[in-house]
Amino acid sequence: MNMKISIPVLGEDGFFPAKYTCDGENISPPIEWEGIPEGAEFLVLICDDPDAYGGTWVHWVVFNIPADTKGLPENVLPERELKSSALQGMNDFKKIGYGGPCPPSGEHRYFFKLYALDDRINLPSGAYKNQIFIAMEDHVLAQGNIMGKYSR
Repeated sequence: MNMKISIPVLGEDGFFPAKYTCDGENISPPIEWEGIPEGAEFLVLICDDPDAYGGTWVHWVVFNIPADTKGLPENVLPERELKSSALQGMNDFKKIGYGGPCPPSGEHRYFFKLYALDDRINLPSGAYKNQIFIAMEDHVLAQGNIMGKYSR
């Protein structure tokens, strides 16, 4: 089963406005989703850039999002725990929370991947993407993704 994710601020060409990148305010974009399957308890959102030099670069990790959540607002603050009780992980900038697109040159793709899980991830805030993927194993009920681009 696939879930639908949308990022309303993406242009018709799929590019992020500079506001959501290191060239602007570097704040997280608003994200909406639907189609969460029955039996889902929690969601995980991961944003990464597979075009980064040296391998995939993780820009954002949010986990243990309650399954009845319909999205995330613009400018989610870099706090370990959100008001919804969701937790934020460590990005590859070595910071908690969102780190916007910041390619050294050229056009890069940024994938926002949403996973519906049947159980909570028993990791503390600040966990890394690879730790979360291990904890998610055998618990994913559905997933969805959307891709945005940015170039410098």
